[in-house]
Amino acid sequence: MDAVAIVAGLAGSAFAGVRWLRVAQREHYLPGSVSQFAVRWWRTGPNLLLGLAVVLGIVLAESAPLAAVAGSAALAAGPFGLSLKGRTSPLAWTRRLRTLANVWVGLHLAVVAAGAVAGPGATVAALAAALTPVLIDAALFLTVPLERRRIQPFVASATERLSQVHPTVVAITGSYGKTTTKGYVAHLLAGSRSVVPTPASFNNRAGLARAVNEHLTPGTEVFVAEMGTYGKGEIADLCRWCQPEVAVICAIGPVHLERMGSEEAIVEAKSEILEGARVAILNVDHPLLARLAGQREAAGQRVVRCSADATSSATVVVADGVVTIDGRAIGSVPRSLGAAPTNVACAVAAALEAGAAEESIGERLATLPTAPHRLSVSTGQTGATILDDTYNANPAGAAAALEALARHATPDRRRVVVTPGIVELGPRQDEENRRLAAAAAASATHFVVVGHTNRSALVAGAAGGSAEVVLTETRDEAVAWVREHVVEGDVVLYENDLPDHFP
Repeated sequence: MDAVAIVAGLAGSAFAGVRWLRVAQREHYLPGSVSQFAVRWWRTGPNLLLGLAVVLGIVLAESAPLAAVAGSAALAAGPFGLSLKGRTSPLAWTRRLRTLANVWVGLHLAVVAAGAVAGPGATVAALAAALTPVLIDAALFLTVPLERRRIQPFVASATERLSQVHPTVVAITGSYGKTTTKGYVAHLLAGSRSVVPTPASFNNRAGLARAVNEHLTPGTEVFVAEMGTYGKGEIADLCRWCQPEVAVICAIGPVHLERMGSEEAIVEAKSEILEGARVAILNVDHPLLARLAGQREAAGQRVVRCSADATSSATVVVADGVVTIDGRAIGSVPRSLGAAPTNVACAVAAALEAGAAEESIGERLATLPTAPHRLSVSTGQTGATILDDTYNANPAGAAAALEALARHATPDRRRVVVTPGIVELGPRQDEENRRLAAAAAASATHFVVVGHTNRSALVAGAAGGSAEVVLTETRDEAVAWVREHVVEGDVVLYENDLPDHFP
């Protein structure tokens, strides 16, 4: 019967492995992330009971092998809600995922074999199956050096390409707004310079190298590089081979706070982009960046301050849609753009520093592109106005989206907010989601909560408002509710979206 229990444990771990490998892929192969998501899923709703079956299977594996079989079956079935294939983010068997899977399988079989030799084989097999997320995290730790070595030839090729083409490099980072600001810089420069921006969110070592190798061609005058980070040293590593001449920090906020600990730590990591740059462009509306501006000037670096405050003495100010440089109005942005004014201000400053003329920038401001899924406005199937802010995932952006909802609303018509809340805010996540829900429930007629990740905080925050709270399991269910209940004249705000590896 021990053999039966061991085989059942291997089968259960196979199903579990597919689920948790997908989570590893969606979380950018960050070691430790899989175990964190496993805790989130197994403590959600009926998964607690399913988890109890798994635990009993481990405890009773030696005395009652059938219990181990039942526990393995529970692992194969759950956690409920985390699918094998994925709805919003299907599993892709890339070379990197195959490598990770092979290392995980090796670790798992080694643990099971050791248990069989030592004696309590059924117990160890059941325990190893239950600890699949931990073993996948261990495999992630082991494969990090391997992946870095595999990427190095592409980085070397990108370094050579940059040296040959020798464009002005504009590098942009921030807690949020990086992709939008990058798009604005490229648009403002396109009227007078040959410019290549990194595509999509290619903002890590592999993505940036790929962008250079595939898109940078002779004659390119400006390369606009988005740079992201989950911790200290990552941006410094990018700048060693893709050194910016113009460096931009467009925003600081509690995004990725659970990984980085504090906003001060976020600023420290982001400020690596400024080292060696000819000029630093900073959104000084944030006090930490205002302080950083003073520090960089004291260190001898040229600093261009940007702001959305009409009373600010910053070099570039965007207030009430009007763009000014040193107090001179050069143009305006459409009110329908829905962009954070400081993103526009930083983009204007970066375009100036990269060689665009004020006149050209002023002319192109009126045609700034709307970033997809970032407060874009459309008409839904039922005739309702749809505000799509599903790519926004920060408290400041959510507050701006609620203001946009109020601007588009018609008296006595439905105003609907659909959201799963905001994640990766660390110790502030509960507080920020309560605040979001309270603001939404005060201005909306209906507040639709998606999923379980922030459900308790969102429901508690909305309790004091007048909005009707609607609970849905998935975004598809929320969309179906919206289509059934809204009509022409109503306004719906889709605020943030989470891929389905979140509970």
